[in-house]
Amino acid sequence: MTTPLPLTKTADRAKQAQNAGFSGLLFTEAGRTAYLNVGAAAVAAPGLDLSTGVAVAFPRSPFVTAATAWELQEASGGRFRLGLGTQVKTHVVRRYGVDFDRPGPRLRDYVLAVKACFTAFRTGTLDHHGDFYELTFITPQWSPGPIDAPDPKVDIAAVNPWMLTMAGEVADGVHVHPIGEPGYLQRHVLPRVTDGASKAGRDPAEVSIIVPVMTIVGDTDEERHTEREHLRAMLSFYGSTPNYAFIWDEAGFEGTTARIREKQKAGDFAGMANQITDDHLGVFTTEATWDGLADELISRYGGVADRLVLYNAGRDRERFDRYGSVARDIVRRTS
Repeated sequence: MTTPLPLTKTADRAKQAQNAGFSGLLFTEAGRTAYLNVGAAAVAAPGLDLSTGVAVAFPRSPFVTAATAWELQEASGGRFRLGLGTQVKTHVVRRYGVDFDRPGPRLRDYVLAVKACFTAFRTGTLDHHGDFYELTFITPQWSPGPIDAPDPKVDIAAVNPWMLTMAGEVADGVHVHPIGEPGYLQRHVLPRVTDGASKAGRDPAEVSIIVPVMTIVGDTDEERHTEREHLRAMLSFYGSTPNYAFIWDEAGFEGTTARIREKQKAGDFAGMANQITDDHLGVFTTEATWDGLADELISRYGGVADRLVLYNAGRDRERFDRYGSVARDIVRRTS
């Protein structure tokens, strides 16, 4: 997992990832767009799996998103996955200036509209009629046309039960939230995705479970201390979101969100981080030595995750390369 870079630097990052042993790169979207970085990486390092993880859906029309994904799928030789998310209302309405009504059903319709566009690019017929999007017009001049690659997979970010079920119905994968610890995966993600797939007459195995993992790794306690404190702060940031409170509560840390929000309202960011105890870290992160990290990740997520995304692997070049070796080892042992 990486944040988008200036485009002139993305090629180097992609080559570094490939040389280090990673099978791919997942680009988040914040101040810079994920799509342009995927394009730069596809050209610089052919053979990498590339994904947006996740791009904000609603500010872009489904057709614009589909056309962009189509070009990236072609450029990457069929190794691109389109990851989409709703973001939150404040960003969508006040930063992007678009509607946010009924975000879950809107995203469902959006995914189906994007897939209808993919079909249109091959057939010349665009025929989508949804509650939010109606797309019925395309001509050869305005179509990218067929490509020599399968349609891009379309994944969505999901946390709550309704969204997870919807992912099982219409998406090709679900991006689990970084605080999606193994218990949450077993209690919510797998059964809800399975339920949604069954309702739609699909095989649940068609839906990839994509899990970002926060890791604390080092061969000495001093080496691991820096990562512990970094992730303590990051977990407190995620813990301030009311919609995620049930994840903490069900993991045995009832009231975590309320305590963090109290500190947040007071502007006490250090106090927010202090609400994340070592017990929290034991559940929501994976801690190991370098030689033991692959074993720990396989033990925690084997049989559950289809794709692991190393959340905090890029803090410096030496660690990036060592994480790449771990990634290569996991792929070798689980392929």
